[in-house]
Amino acid sequence: MSRSAAVGGAAIPRVVVLAGGVGGSRFALGVREALSRRAGAAAPESAASFTVVVNTGDDLWLSGVRLQPDVDSLLYALAGVNDTERGWGRAGDTERVNRELQAWGAGWPWFTLGDLDLGTHLARTGWLREGLTPSQVLERMSRRWPLGARLLPMTDAEVDTQVVLGDGTSMHFQEWWTRHRAALTPVWFEAPGIAAARPAPGVVEAIAAADVVLIAPSNPVVSVGPILAVPGIRDALRTTGAAVVGVSPVIGGRVVRGMADVCLTAIGVETSATAVAAHYGARSEAGLLDAWLIAEEDAESAADISRLGIRTVVAPLWMRDIPSSAALAEAALATAQL
Repeated sequence: MSRSAAVGGAAIPRVVVLAGGVGGSRFALGVREALSRRAGAAAPESAASFTVVVNTGDDLWLSGVRLQPDVDSLLYALAGVNDTERGWGRAGDTERVNRELQAWGAGWPWFTLGDLDLGTHLARTGWLREGLTPSQVLERMSRRWPLGARLLPMTDAEVDTQVVLGDGTSMHFQEWWTRHRAALTPVWFEAPGIAAARPAPGVVEAIAAADVVLIAPSNPVVSVGPILAVPGIRDALRTTGAAVVGVSPVIGGRVVRGMADVCLTAIGVETSATAVAAHYGARSEAGLLDAWLIAEEDAESAADISRLGIRTVVAPLWMRDIPSSAALAEAALATAQL
């Protein structure tokens, strides 16, 4: 039986997306557009049917403020204030405060904090200091703009990702990713404290009530991986009555953006649509996926993936703009027979 929400007289499916990073932001925009088209003019109100569970594994403390890069990427993108050229931060931002911090020798000289972006971090930090949880802070921040979605952090616990190198040393993920551009060979990724973490309020409930759960084409290791590592979220995905549909972050044997191939190699997964599907696994075999969308460039892999017990659909995966992102989202919804 469908649990779709009635919005503006139209029934639209309850969708949960697991996401992080630029790929997750673009996909979320596409899902919102696809749902808005189904709901007609009721797009902002359709937030009741659309939840994004956001990676918080790349969060960090810097210069005394709490940064949530993936959370902010999703927030800014859905608000329409993101810098689409750089792929992160606010559009039209300036860096006067950042230069002053560097003059004091504070922060990281290779990690830019825009002035508008810093305002977000200061607001967040102040509310956290007042006793609000990250979930409560994000709910408050989401009131500023009509996002057309509900954003939930994966957990309220601090589980910042550390990159372990071959010599046994480790560094924060952001240092490895931004400063070193993933040039230092990792042997593992860990998130201290995640074994004791719990899903943020509403996460498990949203998955249980969904018509479909979509795994965005985000980095499987450091964006989606931390979400799945929070105790309780994998179980929620395995037991939900919703279809669980993933979108490959690999097109033609290459990652779409960033250095996800380095991350995949570190955990022993080949950079291919087939290998990432096997990494997530079939739900019928104690994995996560019911279906997997692969690019037209990888169509020859469809039979191999299907043999894993995962229904495989070939579709255009490039998200160049809102229409192409919405078409991908619609293909994912159609795969779930919604």
